[in-house]
Amino acid sequence: MRVLACLPLILLSAITMARPLEVFVSVAPLKTFVEQIGGDHVRVRTMLQPGYSPATYDPSPQQIAALSKASVYIRTGVPFELAWMARIRAANPDMRILDARIGIDLLGLPRHAHGTTAHDRTAQDREHANGPGVHAQDAHDPHVWTSPPLVKHMAGNIHDLLAELDPKHAPDFARNRDAFLDVLDELDRTIRELFEPLSNRRFMVFHPAWSYFAATYGLTQVPIEGEGKEPGARTLAALIEQARREAIRVVFVQPQFDDRLAAQIARAIHGRILVADPLAGDYVDNLRRVAQQFAEAMQS
Repeated sequence: MRVLACLPLILLSAITMARPLEVFVSVAPLKTFVEQIGGDHVRVRTMLQPGYSPATYDPSPQQIAALSKASVYIRTGVPFELAWMARIRAANPDMRILDARIGIDLLGLPRHAHGTTAHDRTAQDREHANGPGVHAQDAHDPHVWTSPPLVKHMAGNIHDLLAELDPKHAPDFARNRDAFLDVLDELDRTIRELFEPLSNRRFMVFHPAWSYFAATYGLTQVPIEGEGKEPGARTLAALIEQARREAIRVVFVQPQFDDRLAAQIARAIHGRILVADPLAGDYVDNLRRVAQQFAEAMQS
């Protein structure tokens, strides 16, 4: 009888031990990366909800409450985190916070200067007083994940933390990471082959979220918005003139942002707007699709 009485406690202990790590991430692509590496051993939630802008998003009270049960928060420095990181940390002081960009040389926020861009590669950010991996910065482009080779580095950071927090499943995390790296290598090869024959390597975007993608593949991103600001009348006129001079016929927009100004430029150059979403959760298929759109736009 005493053995039988112990069974519920044993089962409860087994269920507790099998409980996956609770992980919060800032954006949907990160959710994909963590799930690819963590598999069944993680439960991942995304802070930024579909359709919302990372520049203006406010986490819901329900999300902040759910953070109290999380083991990890993984960030990339998207704008809403600058205002919310202190409250995110306060919701669960024991929660580990990982900046997935650790070890990556970050690019400055793209800016327009008469229709051109200037990407300044910067030194690694200084760490915020809140703890390791939390950066006190607002001058760097957070869209590191648009470059598959940089995602490989991010995957290493994610793997290392998961293996530290759940060493029992470290072999699974290592196998999953290696498989994911193979997928990223194949994606990288596909994109490089796509752009290799192109002579025109410039594309125009409203919100400049593709700096790392452009740097990786030898392209030039021509942004309408610069350093988070819309262009003035003089810069707008210069952008239109540049687009005409360089035979740019497509303006890429992000679905989370107002596209009226991009549409205005497209009309002025007798072109069109197309959607390219850096925040899509289906990371591999989406990046392959966006690369194809960029290549076709630069061929026209």
